[in-house]
Amino acid sequence: MLIESFQNEKVKYITKLLTDNRFRKKSDVFVVEGKQENERAQQFGFESVEYFICENIFQQQLPTGKIHLVSDKVYEKIAYRGSSEGIIGIYKTKEALLSSFNPKENSTIIIVEGVEKPGNLGAILRSCEAFGIDALIVADGKTDFYNPNVIRSSVGCLFGMKIFQAENQETLEFLQENNFNIYTTIMDETAEDLYKRDFKQKSAVLFGTEHSGLSNFWIGKGKNTLIPMSGSIDSLNLSNAVAITCYETLKQKKV
Repeated sequence: MLIESFQNEKVKYITKLLTDNRFRKKSDVFVVEGKQENERAQQFGFESVEYFICENIFQQQLPTGKIHLVSDKVYEKIAYRGSSEGIIGIYKTKEALLSSFNPKENSTIIIVEGVEKPGNLGAILRSCEAFGIDALIVADGKTDFYNPNVIRSSVGCLFGMKIFQAENQETLEFLQENNFNIYTTIMDETAEDLYKRDFKQKSAVLFGTEHSGLSNFWIGKGKNTLIPMSGSIDSLNLSNAVAITCYETLKQKKV
């Protein structure tokens, strides 16, 4: 049956999942829009609950599972990106504990403290996945991993990354117990250029918020590191700084 009414209970349900973070978390499901994003969710073992598909847009083989066919107007209402690609999936969330992560001897992980903007987190995930970072830890994070903006801006990279949320103290204890070299991005006279750090060893690089940097908790907990710049600006957008760092780690490991 084709769903054509905005008052349909399924349309109301998916709309609430998209707009109400508390309801989404309580339901233990999340929404994925777009062909590539849904393919990645399936590829990395996320369990689908149901799909909303507009056949006039999604003219491909239908995925396996429970499917609701919707009209163009209904799809436009429930799609974050308007009439793009014609497929929206709902999947069950996964919870990953930091204690379950067993890093390799040359693992590199990125840690972002207090990241608030879903778009920033998504862009960071995309860089981490692209350059082979082993895990991303969100320390004292305030962003829902399954926020539609995170999924959209990461282009589904969220699904293939090891990503954990932990308090600062838990994060520090994990790094110490696993013998990570800790590199903090606190600008002071002790900071050394990024390319002088040895990322062939087990390493963790920490970033704070754009407006205030890392919190006082991390002072003295690692070796201060900076990205050398020659312009008049002394800082970068958080996601750009992470991307440059991720590339440097990959470059060193490729040598």
